[in-house]
Amino acid sequence: MDATGLGSLPGDDFPGALRFVLDELGPNAFLPELPARGPGSGMIGRAVALLDGLGADLQPSGWRLTPGRGADQRRAVAQWRRDLDDLEEHAVGYDGVIRIAVAGPLTLAASVSRPLGDLALADHGARRELAASLASGVAAAFSEVAARVPGARVAAQLDEPMLPLVLAGRVPTASGFSKHRRVEPAEAAASLALMREALSAVTDDVVLHCCAPGLSLEVVSRAGIGGVSLDAATLDVRGWDVVAQWLESGRRLVLGVVPTDVPGRVPALDDVVRGAVQGLGRLELDPALVVAHTDLSPACGLALWEPRAAREVLTLLRRAAPLVAERLSR
Repeated sequence: MDATGLGSLPGDDFPGALRFVLDELGPNAFLPELPARGPGSGMIGRAVALLDGLGADLQPSGWRLTPGRGADQRRAVAQWRRDLDDLEEHAVGYDGVIRIAVAGPLTLAASVSRPLGDLALADHGARRELAASLASGVAAAFSEVAARVPGARVAAQLDEPMLPLVLAGRVPTASGFSKHRRVEPAEAAASLALMREALSAVTDDVVLHCCAPGLSLEVVSRAGIGGVSLDAATLDVRGWDVVAQWLESGRRLVLGVVPTDVPGRVPALDDVVRGAVQGLGRLELDPALVVAHTDLSPACGLALWEPRAAREVLTLLRRAAPLVAERLSR
């Protein structure tokens, strides 16, 4: 059992955030995502920067697909290149995991618009084209990371906070007066599987992250993804039962045990350890299995926090993980 973060951090000092993550999280680091630097540096902006063969520009309503790359997309690409330069410089000799978060295909389709219409989510062909472009671009980007930091083990985190809404048909249309039709589970699983398959040449460590309630682990399983990242607070009795089945099948769990909904509220170490032990104890599984297949994380991203408090959370989790493992194993 170890600790990790979920990508987003506050501030605009990328080199400083990167150095902290590499130093504090040791073998289980992640590439920071700093939305405060601008729209090209957030979850959707990073994904737009990595699209292969699809252009986009930034409108007041958000990102929109276009025939060619707009200025904001070009800036997002340039920012990604600078981030990789910083990673290569500061990760010399690093031989642990470097996990990179990027928006998944369903959340991306629910967040970018078609050139002359509603969200890409509204059209099956647009969803398929967007998923293929994202898969190709992300695979190429992750391959470059592996080449730039040859000692690291590259891992992927697919951020899918919109997936429960997409599957339930609860994503609003542009007018706000109706909802987009639900995406069938088979199509959602196929889109996620496309990402996993594209990444297979670089890594077999793929985790789907969703801190919203109602995530279908069946869809994640059908996609062949071996890890899931959840907020413990979103799990009810049935949710814990489903997670138990997930772990019993040999898959990985990243469990969010530090609430992030009140920025700056850093809990006490004993409270985090107690809550994590109580939650994982509900699984009623062999403690050795739970410890071997579970890591701890914040409940969600930390972009809205102050930098000092966000760093305290990651340090807290690093201290809590061995204590949780010890108490579970008693």
